[in-house]
Amino acid sequence: STCPMKRFLRFSVLLAIAVVAACAGQTVGKTIATDPLKDTRWQLLSIEYMDDTTVKPDDPGRYTLSFDAQGKINIQADCNRMNGTYTFMAPSGLEFGPLISTRAMCPPESLYNRLANELPDVRSFVIRDGDLHLALMADGGIYHFTPLP
Repeated sequence: STCPMKRFLRFSVLLAIAVVAACAGQTVGKTIATDPLKDTRWQLLSIEYMDDTTVKPDDPGRYTLSFDAQGKINIQADCNRMNGTYTFMAPSGLEFGPLISTRAMCPPESLYNRLANELPDVRSFVIRDGDLHLALMADGGIYHFTPLP
């Protein structure tokens, strides 16, 4: 188990990177940046919150994100699928449009409700050491994803 202070510092560093990168995007002007999320697929490793809570899925393969080349996002959230659009704003801004979801009844330990409620609050991302980190607005938390095998 990680020391709470170490986890807080790691969370703070990721959050600072996301904030600085998002603020830097405001000065980009007319530069067209390539979307680094286009045609990528990820699976959920963990969710870290500012209150030092960390949530990990029992099976990361049941929680995946697929970004396509046309700005669409496909999400597997346990027993449900969610679809919608995403908007990349250089260098690291990210927002999901309305997400449409199937409504199957997932088991009680499922993270489906968490994803359905929180993914619309994503505002920025960082790809660091090959992993994707999505930051929720208002320091809400960080979603950690790794590339799908």
